[in-house]
Parts: sequence; structure tokens; C-alpha cells
Amino acid sequence: MKQYLNVLFILLFGFLANAGVPTQAVAADLLEPQKVIEDASSQLKVRMQDPGFTKDFRKITEFVHSVIYPRADFDLISSLVLGKMWKEASASEKEAFKKEFQTLLIRTYSRAFVEFKEWSVRFLPINADEDERKVMVKTEILQPGLQPIAVNYRMLFNKGEWKVYDILIEGVSLVTNYRTSFKNEVERTGSLQEVINQLAKRNTEALSSQNHS
Repeated sequence: MKQYLNVLFILLFGFLANAGVPTQAVAADLLEPQKVIEDASSQLKVRMQDPGFTKDFRKITEFVHSVIYPRADFDLISSLVLGKMWKEASASEKEAFKKEFQTLLIRTYSRAFVEFKEWSVRFLPINADEDERKVMVKTEILQPGLQPIAVNYRMLFNKGEWKVYDILIEGVSLVTNYRTSFKNEVERTGSLQEVINQLAKRNTEALSSQNHS
């Protein structure tokens, strides 16, 4: 399980696509939800051509945030991750959790972005769903000399946009894994607010450490 979580971080939102091997489908052949993923990967490819970019963690974090935020429904992701706790949380707790959880994902991916470059993506056919507002974008991440890794994106069409609300690596869900993790943390600490406080502290320390490294 931990192995798949590490891969989730490395491949978060597929932004390492197109980074060395030709994409297995041209943009013109992709459907709108697939284009959301492909567009993000193209932006990353352009930034990777700047050799000095990966040396500035602050710039990397800002860039990753600018790419991920418009393409992910963090309100929905946060509510799904907390599950029943979301309904019981206060408005301030919801906002604080969403902010810190988003920071956690951004900084984790930003760190992986510095280390991993040779990836490409292959888009698989999208199966029709009864709910036209939901779709599973299926891809395979290709690495030289290794077996493809199945990376699937649950996406929702809302207010005229397709956004990611879950990612599955070889069938393992990011949302489900974090839901279990935070549930255990709340049970251990005794409150959601304490978990938020600890997460905020770790985020601040991690970002400060990276900025001074």
C-alpha cells in the first residue's frame, strides 16, 4: 500500500507525462476530460526545458499550484477524504483542512517533480457512463524498461469544467488512502482540529526547510 502511495505522489495528476517518450495519442484525438490531463502535462514539458527551474523550490511549488488548482476540485476531494467527519466539521475547520491538505499535496508533488523526469502517458479509451457528469480517464504511465503503471482519474463536470476529484494507481485510490490515514489520526489525537494543527505545522516546517536547502 505504501508503495502505491509513493507512486501516487510521483505521478500526481499525470504532470510528468510527455517528458521523454512521445505521447501515445495526439491532442486532437482526445476527449475533453483527457485534454485536461494532457494540457497540464504539456505545460510541465515546457517548464522542464529550463535547467534552472528545478533548482528553485519556491518557483516549483508556485508553478505546480498554478497547474493543479484549476484542474482539481479541492472542495470535493477534501469532503471525500474526511468522509463523515466533513459533515461534523465546522466551517472554519473545513476551510483550514482544505488549505493544509492542498498544501500537503502541492509540496509533495513539487518534491517529486524535482526528482523524476523520464515519463510519458498513454490514454486509453473512455467507457460510457450512465452519469454524463462523471468520467474515469484511464491512462498508462510509461517508463523506459519498466512495465506500464495504470493511472486513472475520476473526473466531474461542474460549472462548465472537468476537474479531477480522485486518482487511482493500479486500483489504489488517493482519496481512500488519505481517508483512512486522517481517520486514524483523528482517533489518535482526539479531534480534527488537532490533526489540522499538526498538518499545518508539518507543512510550514517542510516548506521552510526546502526554501533554505
